[in-house]
Amino acid sequence: MLRGRKVGLRARHEEDIPVLRAELYDDVVNSSRAEAGPWRPISPGAKDPRLMVDNQEQGHVPFSVVELEGGTLVGSANLWGIDNHNRSAHIGLGLLPASRGKGYGTDVVAVLCHYGFVVRGLQRLQIETLSDNDAMLRSAERNGFVREGVLRSSAWVMGEFLDEVLLGLLVQDWKQDSTV
Repeated sequence: MLRGRKVGLRARHEEDIPVLRAELYDDVVNSSRAEAGPWRPISPGAKDPRLMVDNQEQGHVPFSVVELEGGTLVGSANLWGIDNHNRSAHIGLGLLPASRGKGYGTDVVAVLCHYGFVVRGLQRLQIETLSDNDAMLRSAERNGFVREGVLRSSAWVMGEFLDEVLLGLLVQDWKQDSTV
């Protein structure tokens, strides 16, 4: 397990899947804001590609996020679009509704940076988020990410186009947290 101050990132367990599906992906609004495509229902018991782990896939590393104190599942996180040639990847995370506003997001981003830069030897990490996602913007910037641009009206979300903010962090600009 990778450890931060408040959370740990561990492998996805089978018992995590129903919780993540119910609290993150079956929520039409949340899922529409988090996914690049339109929400669609997934039948119970179906192998949901957003939640299943393919241990052979090298370009995507999913984690379950748990509280360090007690081990309670609080969300999911991933490094995706891993490009080993250019040594870059994207960061994504989703916290369960009851776990939002507790500082977990900032800690998750810190742990993902440690994983990307130290464990994987990457040069650049990138985040794309909706321009009104203040929690993600704060979490990214607290970890040293810099706003690099705005993708105007690039995301179709629940009947309207929204701007996305592109943030980046280079390994030489990263301030490693000694608690990870």
